[in-house]
Amino acid sequence: MDQPGSGKGSKQTLRKGILAVRRGLPAGDVRAAAAQLARRALELPELAAARTVAAYVSVGGEPGTGALLEALHARGTRVLLPVLLPDNDLDWAAYDGPDSLSPVQHPGKMALLEPSGARLGPDAVLAADAVLLPGLAVDGRGMRLGRGGGSYDRVLARLERAGADPALVVLLYDAEVVAHVPGEAHDRPVRAVVTPSGVRRFDG
Repeated sequence: MDQPGSGKGSKQTLRKGILAVRRGLPAGDVRAAAAQLARRALELPELAAARTVAAYVSVGGEPGTGALLEALHARGTRVLLPVLLPDNDLDWAAYDGPDSLSPVQHPGKMALLEPSGARLGPDAVLAADAVLLPGLAVDGRGMRLGRGGGSYDRVLARLERAGADPALVVLLYDAEVVAHVPGEAHDRPVRAVVTPSGVRRFDG
């Protein structure tokens, strides 16, 4: 059991609060934020120069990625999307427009939209020049709070083992840039956070 004030316990408390706010967001606000996020993200030099971007399909009240995925695809960027494996690791497949996505119901989890194309293997992410990470918060050091499932911890560990150094970018709502995210030894800072109102970088 986590002790009061421990990293994991503090993370769980922060997660619960942010998820509760997201659940209360009106659908119109979510759509408007998604359009603004796409515009902001497309201005990032790291995405403009990327030949391959590993991204994800947003669900529920998450900051929307649909407009961004379509814009990247339209300008010729190779976009890889995750396929959740039974052990919570991620396989990858290429995005080929909205019609290439299919709903998948994983046991005990919410339904996800996943790419229906050929599976490329978990190591396909090593080819990415930039990786868009889902998250719930980021702090002034660039430390990201994930949902706690561990899938992206595995992705980040895989990148580190291979010596790959893609630009790590998290997409959030403005209020999710916070003073402090409790850290653990395996956490890795992101390079930038994109919110509807702008971009904040953590190059230093």
